Amino acid sequence: MPQIKVWKTRPSYFFALEILQKKGDLTDDELLTQIKGEYEDLGYKDFNDLLLKLEVSGKIRTSSMARGKRRIELVQ
Repeated sequence: MPQIKVWKTRPSYFFALEILQKKGDLTDDELLTQIKGEYEDLGYKDFNDLLLKLEVSGKIRTSSMARGKRRIELVQ
């Protein structure tokens, strides 16, 4: 019997903002791991789209740390 997927009641970008409010600044890998705990089917491309949407809307700020790592911080 195929597994039935249930739609989430809150969008992934809202969940990302909740994580950043609770835990503070995170790296992109840490945030992706946290989000994947709730949204298993979220890929890296979808995650980057989510970050871009939040950054353009002024909710978060991303900065480059090292090669391939970004720091994600919530804008107050």
